[in-house]
Amino acid sequence: MTLDDGLLVGRDGTLRDAMRCIDANTTGIALVVDGERRLLGTVTDGEIRRAILADVDLDTSLEGLLAARTESPATASLGTGPAELLQLMTEREVRHVPLLDAAGGVVDVALMTDLVREYELPVAAMVMAGGFGTRLLPLTQGTPKPMLPVGGRPVLEHIVDQLRASGIRQVSVATHYRPEAISEHFGDGSRFGVEISYVHENEPLGTAGALGLLEESDEPLLVMNGDILTRIDLRAMVEFHRDHRADMTVAVRREEIEIPYGVVTIAGERVLDIEEKPLIRHFSSAGIYLVGQAARRLVEPGRHLDMPDLIRRVVGSGGTVVSFPLREYWIDIGRVEEYDRARDDHSNGVATGET
Repeated sequence: MTLDDGLLVGRDGTLRDAMRCIDANTTGIALVVDGERRLLGTVTDGEIRRAILADVDLDTSLEGLLAARTESPATASLGTGPAELLQLMTEREVRHVPLLDAAGGVVDVALMTDLVREYELPVAAMVMAGGFGTRLLPLTQGTPKPMLPVGGRPVLEHIVDQLRASGIRQVSVATHYRPEAISEHFGDGSRFGVEISYVHENEPLGTAGALGLLEESDEPLLVMNGDILTRIDLRAMVEFHRDHRADMTVAVRREEIEIPYGVVTIAGERVLDIEEKPLIRHFSSAGIYLVGQAARRLVEPGRHLDMPDLIRRVVGSGGTVVSFPLREYWIDIGRVEEYDRARDDHSNGVATGET
């Protein structure tokens, strides 16, 4: 690709500046340079998300951050051929290589997606769309929750469009309540640029049970709740999953809850401490998962299973489960007030990134 200044951040910038750079250029990398555009280091999307998990201050100086590193970034000279660049990316397990001139100045950046034209996400997806949506009654009286309209289209159509745009072509839809409303709208998926198959649950199998009805695959399966609107970077999530050699990856969101009272610590009848209106921070599941082959084998066909139980099974079997923190827009339309907000967000461009 041709280098543009949207990939560059100055040495006096912060981790937050690098995050904004990555969000703007959509390549997954920010190049840290000095005043002469000489490369000082790189910051990737995965590094930003790991910093969020570690509660690193996003106003941390990039110069200090890079100075603490022991390994230089993978780079190549301008004019390096595609075969050599691909070999370097494979050896260093990276997907971006800055190209430098003789003075060390950044003049271009090689991306794996440019070098390998057929590079698509080698994953299939399953969308869980079988719920009754009882908290949305009477809106779901005759309509499955994923088929409720936002911006004139069903929520599930937004999800399918996002999967297609991310390079996912094979989509399974798990159904139970009013399955014909979904299958009649989407058909085989060709009208939406994907191949859709349907997995019908005669009895509700929970948030993970339908995985046991699919054929085995060597590639991870993306599992997504059918009542979510989000701008999550699915390519970044797949790369994060592979970088950590995970058996399962769980998308998580940072939550902050303020307790409106003084919280008292007690031991028996004795008061040990009191904290006035504490702010509790934690991560919650975003209803989006990558499930590897070993984890899928822990789902028994036709047996009820929820995602928390599957996660416990993977951990209990010695598998690796990692968390992928969302920085992007996300909303669950499970309640009327959230559904109303999703429609407002779409109409004012918040949900689509057009603001």
